[in-house]
Amino acid sequence: MMSRREAITPAHRHALYEKHRYSAAIRSGDLLFVSGQVGSRQDGTPEPDFERQVQLAFDNLAGVLAAAGCSFADVVDVTTFHTDPASQLDAVMRVRDGAIGAPPYPNWTAVGVTWLAGFDFEIKVIARIPQAA
Repeated sequence: MMSRREAITPAHRHALYEKHRYSAAIRSGDLLFVSGQVGSRQDGTPEPDFERQVQLAFDNLAGVLAAAGCSFADVVDVTTFHTDPASQLDAVMRVRDGAIGAPPYPNWTAVGVTWLAGFDFEIKVIARIPQAA
């Protein structure tokens, strides 16, 4: 039987979901496909401080994961997008290390891009939704 997609909405939905008409995440079977999360403030505008922008992106991601009953421990695949990877990597790694935790780490692909709609960092993940106990 095919699984239907189910939209996941975090408790503190930010303005970008409505503005750009997308779901924060889609659950399909036991997988959660999370849309790219950026370091937006509640009104959808970018946080100007880069490291704080990255932290907000991870915070927004944590909220989406929690809405589906997941945590960073359930993340199996990560893709990040960077407008200036060489100068941004140290800040990203500081925030990442605080969020991801101990090994085994999820696989990770980092992509340099020229445009992220006013943002400098974006993170998208796939997670496995834990079975209810």
